Amino acid sequence: MQEGKLVLEDGTIFEGTVFGATQETAGEIVFNTSMTGYQEILTDPSYKGEIVTMTYPLIGNYGINLDDFESSLSQVNGFIVKEFCQEPENWRYQKKLEEYLLENEITGMSGIDTRALTKVLRTRGTMKGIITLEDKSNKDLIKKVCSAPGLSGRDLVKEVTPTEVQTYFPKESAEKNSKKTRNHMQNHRVVLIDCGAKRNILNSLLGRGCQVIVVPADTPYQKILDYRPDGIMLSNGPGDPQDVAYLVETVRNILGKKPIFGICLGHQVLGLACGADTYKLKFGHRGANHPVKDLQTNRVYISSQNHGFAIKEESVKGLDIEITHVNVNDKTVEGIRHKKYPAFSVQYHPEASPGPEDSHYLFDQFVDMLNKG
Repeated sequence: MQEGKLVLEDGTIFEGTVFGATQETAGEIVFNTSMTGYQEILTDPSYKGEIVTMTYPLIGNYGINLDDFESSLSQVNGFIVKEFCQEPENWRYQKKLEEYLLENEITGMSGIDTRALTKVLRTRGTMKGIITLEDKSNKDLIKKVCSAPGLSGRDLVKEVTPTEVQTYFPKESAEKNSKKTRNHMQNHRVVLIDCGAKRNILNSLLGRGCQVIVVPADTPYQKILDYRPDGIMLSNGPGDPQDVAYLVETVRNILGKKPIFGICLGHQVLGLACGADTYKLKFGHRGANHPVKDLQTNRVYISSQNHGFAIKEESVKGLDIEITHVNVNDKTVEGIRHKKYPAFSVQYHPEASPGPEDSHYLFDQFVDMLNKG
């Protein structure tokens, strides 16, 4: 471990200890308020281009196992913690956090006041930063940060989407589901447009008896329709939804032809395809305890979230879509549904289980939509 610096583009500098990989890394600094789930966070492709700060002070205490990955590769640009546990204790753990970061060439930093860093980001907004071991003047380091690329203006989806089509069939996972879930199973074929999909989205579909064809995000719409799917799933993914205009056009051409369910980036893309607009949030929503209100039932769900962009509420007015869910904290749009076509989406992650599993019903709604054709 070596001493290093975290330098933000506004000139704020934190000193700490670099662990894991030791190469310099740059990215947009974001924070996640989850107390657990750091392994899932590290392997969530939606974090591509970002350096993640964990607000919970002790990370790594239950180690890393080989079963809870959300993707085969780690996508974060860097990982910041107050304290990382060097001797984890858990019956499932197979390696230490530091070992995992080193193997995956992820630069970590510990020993800084992560809550002070979070306060800076909440007050001034997310910003670019670097973790560096270079012995340069602060002025030179700040200049270097300002020249680093941001999230907008580049297609990060192309860096995480698969290059080949893969087909998955439901197996014993469906048999383990509840009676309620089994009642929804009709062996439908779903095309999952993978913009950086979390593995549990795939598992949630397989667990409901769906055959899933996973395709790259830039697959032409006619090729998608040639698979003769019963429905389309739009996955989560990194970056600014306005940088994937080709995907927006694909969804626009599929809309009305097949049922559609979008999650996170897929939600934003569906909104853009329907004529709405998106914008960048000041510091985003990242954590496992975000309250979301269903406007139809007035029920509040505790959700897992990871996004820095959202649909503009005022841009929905006059369109053929309606807002179905809102964030209780800041009233941002968390769900939409098309008024004429079988298409809906949510900003949060119903496939994630931060404790509550009550958002799983959205997958059942999607399958019900498939049953109706």
